[in-house]
Amino acid sequence: MKDFRNNIKGRGVSSNTDNRFERHSLALEPYEGEEFAEEEKPLLRTRFFKDSSRTIVAENNSPDIPFTYSINPYRGCEHGCAYCYARPTHEYLGMSAGLDFESKIFVKHEAPELLREKLMSPRWQGEQITISGNTDCYQPVERQLRLTRRCLEVLVQFRNPCSLITKNALITRDMDLLKELAALNATWVTLSITTLDDDLCASLEPRTSRPRARLQAIEQLATAGIPVSVNVAPCIPGLTDHEMPEILKAAADAGARGAGFVPIRLPLAVTPLFEEWLEVNRPLRKEKVLANIRDMRGGKLNDGEFGSRMRGQGAIAANMRQMFELYCRKYGLNRGERWQLDSSHFCRPGDQLTLF
Repeated sequence: MKDFRNNIKGRGVSSNTDNRFERHSLALEPYEGEEFAEEEKPLLRTRFFKDSSRTIVAENNSPDIPFTYSINPYRGCEHGCAYCYARPTHEYLGMSAGLDFESKIFVKHEAPELLREKLMSPRWQGEQITISGNTDCYQPVERQLRLTRRCLEVLVQFRNPCSLITKNALITRDMDLLKELAALNATWVTLSITTLDDDLCASLEPRTSRPRARLQAIEQLATAGIPVSVNVAPCIPGLTDHEMPEILKAAADAGARGAGFVPIRLPLAVTPLFEEWLEVNRPLRKEKVLANIRDMRGGKLNDGEFGSRMRGQGAIAANMRQMFELYCRKYGLNRGERWQLDSSHFCRPGDQLTLF
């Protein structure tokens, strides 16, 4: 009999892993003989908590991350992607990287005000900010809370450049603000697409927008004159890597100007969670996928070293890179495009008075 935790609707993983910072853990087990019909499978409701952080702009010094400053209005992510590298960050909150990460979301209600405070500082010179460096800023609750939109409103007022990355077509709601920044060469948007298979998407990243909706979002953004790229990420060898050419073509046809890809990363607690996902959802492919990941990661399931962690190593990683470059050339992606945005228009409210 399957463990009842494998049957939670709308969730990317099946259980909570132990928190590496905690000495004790709680394990839930089903009653003996307990089984559920399809319509009776347990549900796990999302709960939201107030995050009392007093800063919103985080500074990154990792040499293989293409941005220095980032904003994350939410901690935890209801999208529930089984492979999400950000899951272990929930352990710093005393919670699990598993179901807790996608069902207990911490909300930074004061994010727009904190951002305004940061940009008003004389030390701030209009540096580029990435929105969603960790968790997705357009996860489902954003539709109601509108924190990302309010942060964009601040960035527009200050004419501060920003880039955004998301798996949610909700970003098209904010095209009016993005068009204002795009007119100043002050924004770039990236839609991540892992797979074009709706069924695989539904189990692997259950509360994200479906692939067709993401492609439609790329088309709408591009038509509006907003620079947009696609990120084939994570690229999972033996599961999704064969889709890379089709994803790149579909994105280019929709109007994407750039592209990137990242091999799957499984840091810390993400390793057992992804293994569990494979066992529950793709048991016949499990060993092949894990063997391919080990081939890319020096015999391990994860490599946290700067440089190699974002690229992988070995024959499979090399083939993935060659395939990416080949099809980018074929479909006209990455033709001279760069992430560098223009910060010369940055100004604080009232700064115009200093010109006279």
